[in-house]
Amino acid sequence: MDYIITTDSNSDVPSEVLNQYGIPVIPQYYAFGDVVYGDEKNMTPKEFYETMRKGDLPKSMANNPAVIREKFETILKKGKDILHIAFSSALSGSCNNVRMTAKELLEEYPERKITIFDSLNASLGEGVSVYRAAELREAGKCMDEVCEVLKEERDHVNVWFTVDDLHHLQRGGRVSKTTAIVGSMINIKPLLRVTASGELKSDGTVRGRKKALKTLVTNMEKSLELGEYGKDRLVCILHGDCMDDALAVKRMVNDLGFERIVINDVSPSIGTHAGPGVVGLVYYGRKRE
Repeated sequence: MDYIITTDSNSDVPSEVLNQYGIPVIPQYYAFGDVVYGDEKNMTPKEFYETMRKGDLPKSMANNPAVIREKFETILKKGKDILHIAFSSALSGSCNNVRMTAKELLEEYPERKITIFDSLNASLGEGVSVYRAAELREAGKCMDEVCEVLKEERDHVNVWFTVDDLHHLQRGGRVSKTTAIVGSMINIKPLLRVTASGELKSDGTVRGRKKALKTLVTNMEKSLELGEYGKDRLVCILHGDCMDDALAVKRMVNDLGFERIVINDVSPSIGTHAGPGVVGLVYYGRKRE
C-alpha cells in the first residue's frame, strides 16, 4: 500500500502487533527527577511502577517535534503517505505537535499526504483505532477509507478505568486532597471514563477493589450495542503492573461471550497520572457522552 500507519507510545499497542503491521511509534516522554525516558532510554512497566511504589513521583512530557519530523520524513522520502493515529488532543499537546510538524513537512513534500486522526482517547482506547486501521489497511482499504471508518466508530470506543490510589489522581488535579485522604481511609475506588470530547471524567465511586473491577464490566454490559458491534470486536484490558486484576476482568468479559481480548501494560507516560494498580476496559458500545 502507498501509506504507512503511525501512532504514539501512549496507544499502548503491544510491540509484537506494531512489528507485525510495520507501525512506527513516536515516543511520549516521562522523567524521574532530571532523568528523562522515552527514546533509547526506557524503563520496563514493572520497573516504572515499582519506582512509583517506593515514593518517587514522575512527570510526563509531550512528544518531541524533532523526533516526529525525523520519523515522518523517513517515510515521506520513501514515497509513502502517512496516517497518524494520535493521543487525545484534549489531554496533551502531543496531537498539536504532530499537526504542526506535518504542516511544515507538507510544504517540503507537496506531493505527499499526511492525515492526523485525533483518537480523542487514551491508552488502548487509542490503540483500538490503531488495530482497526491496520486491519482495514491489510484488507486493501485506502487511507481515506480507513479514516472515514475510524471517524464513524470513534465515539463508540468506550474506556472505563479505576485506580488503586486516589493520591495519584489528586496530584493530577482530578480529585481534591481531602477526597484523596478520606477516600483512601474508607477504601473508596473511583470510576473514570474518557468522554466524547477526549477528556477524563469522574463517574462515581464504589467501595473496594473487587467491586470496582466488577463495575467496569457491568458498565460495559450496559453499554453494548450488539446490533451494530458484535462480539467479534476487539476488547482491550489495560493495567498498571497488576496482571492478576487484569486477568480477573478478562474472565468476566469472557463470560459475556467475548473471546478477542488483548491485555497490555499502561505506558509510563499515562501511568504517571494513574499510578500502580490502574485497570481499564476498552470496548465498542454506545456512543460516548
